[in-house]
Amino acid sequence: MTVTVVGIGGSLRPNSQSERAMRIALSGAADAGAKVIEVSGPDLVLPFYDPAIPDRPENARRLVDALRAADGVVLVSPGYHGTVSGLVKNALDYVEDLRTDERPYLDGRAVGCVAAAQGWQASVTTLTALRSIVHALRGWPTPLGAAINSREVDFDLEGGCSDHSVAGNLRTIGRQVAEFAASHAG
Repeated sequence: MTVTVVGIGGSLRPNSQSERAMRIALSGAADAGAKVIEVSGPDLVLPFYDPAIPDRPENARRLVDALRAADGVVLVSPGYHGTVSGLVKNALDYVEDLRTDERPYLDGRAVGCVAAAQGWQASVTTLTALRSIVHALRGWPTPLGAAINSREVDFDLEGGCSDHSVAGNLRTIGRQVAEFAASHAG
């Protein structure tokens, strides 16, 4: 059975460092046999989440439908002022639309967490925030998460990374999500 892993992340800047890191993590999931779906940049430009508004814009419906079908998730956020970016946090607020599903929120799904920031403090605190959000949404953070100091690591447009150990960790995160999903597929 093929599992689906949805990657959510990046910033408004096309091909941002966090978006490129997400693609490497998703490549690890794909290498493990998962179908991958990327939700990044412009896909994350959503109205502020409001549970009182029942009609969602098309991109919000696509995000929620992708998460509903997801067997696993990879979250990648830039670290802004020591925490998750507003863009990524708002996208995660839309997980609330899964509250009445048979699998509510991210229940039973592995979630790989990655944070990229211009320094260690912001990348580590952002990673911690992502893992806390995943717990609150009933997901299972993978054993390995990645805090990336963007001052020390560069990602290129071809999917390369200047630090082989960072690239290996990102692929491992994607692989862990896919393998957990496959082992728990119904």
